[in-house]
Amino acid sequence: MSLVDHLLELRKRLLISLGAVLGGFLICWGVSEHIFHLLTRPLTHVLGDQGHMIFTAPHEAFMTYLKVAAIAGLLVASPVILWQIWRFVAPGLYLKEKTYFAAVVMVGTFFFVGGALFGYFVVFPIGFEYFIDTFQTPEIVAMITLKEYLSFATSLLIAFGVTFESPVFIFFLARIGLVTPQWLWKNFRYAVLIIFVVAAIFTPADALSQMALAVPLTVLYLLATGLAYLVGKKKAA
Repeated sequence: MSLVDHLLELRKRLLISLGAVLGGFLICWGVSEHIFHLLTRPLTHVLGDQGHMIFTAPHEAFMTYLKVAAIAGLLVASPVILWQIWRFVAPGLYLKEKTYFAAVVMVGTFFFVGGALFGYFVVFPIGFEYFIDTFQTPEIVAMITLKEYLSFATSLLIAFGVTFESPVFIFFLARIGLVTPQWLWKNFRYAVLIIFVVAAIFTPADALSQMALAVPLTVLYLLATGLAYLVGKKKAA
């Protein structure tokens, strides 16, 4: 294919992807309020019947639901986007590279979704209960805006999703020879120390909450070490 053909193909894939995003947005716009209520459930459960969220500008609720529809629409369209990326790059890949690329995308998606779900179902309830129950008093009342919560929640969900990608990231580092399973295992105790420090910062002071975050991260580190070992064993063969 010539350069012009590649550009035309890229344009086609981009237009299809944009159409999918627009379609996803329109679908999600009709249920954006329900999606946002689902996203706020860990918080509203802690607030109870006496607590409620607020908005401080006339257009804030509308803009919040608009952003929710855009984010949800992007998620709905993501399979189409990934498929268009695949259709664009696949012709230039060998069969082995195609298999490798597809496996990385599927595994990476699995870990990202797993991290986001872990943040939503485990960390959110623990974190909100600690921050609100600990610091809210009769004189100090939590008044959380829609805009602030959406920004906070989406940032944390993305952060947990990216954090759970660490096995895939370490797999790449092992693949190109920057880390070895021996090095990862040698520094295991330091990694665990760092993990528990991070868990202590982002969770309440009780040991159960810290363990809820630290144990999965430790398991991910061990999983990454195992993947690095498999890469080294395959190279040796």
